[in-house]
Amino acid sequence: MQYALLIYHNEAASQQMSEAEQQALMGEYYAFTNEIRERGIHLGGEALLPTSSATTVRVRDGKTLTTDGPFAETREQLGGFYLLECKDLDEAIEYAAKIPDARGGSVEIRPVMVFS
Repeated sequence: MQYALLIYHNEAASQQMSEAEQQALMGEYYAFTNEIRERGIHLGGEALLPTSSATTVRVRDGKTLTTDGPFAETREQLGGFYLLECKDLDEAIEYAAKIPDARGGSVEIRPVMVFS
C-alpha cells in the first residue's frame, strides 16, 4: 500500500534555528532518507519552499483567482513529504515516527489512491 507522509512544522521556529541546528536536522533527514531507500520502500518525496512562496488558486464563476500564500493560517505548515510503499498502516506509522520533524511538528499519514 502506498502512503504519503506529510510533514508539518512551524516555519517561524525553523527560521530561528542556528546554522548548526539546521545542519544537524538535515543530517537526520539524510539518514532517514537513506534508510527508507535501502529498505526499498521509498517511492519519492521532496521538501517544499516556505509558505511565503505559495500561491493559492480558486476558480469561481469561470474566473481563475490567485492569492499569495496558503489558504489558512496555521501553527504548522506543510514543509515536505515522503511517498512510501508499506505493508500496512502500522509500518507507515513506524516510519512516520522516525521523521525528524515528528518530534516538534507532526506527520500526517494518508493512504494513496492508486489508479491503474
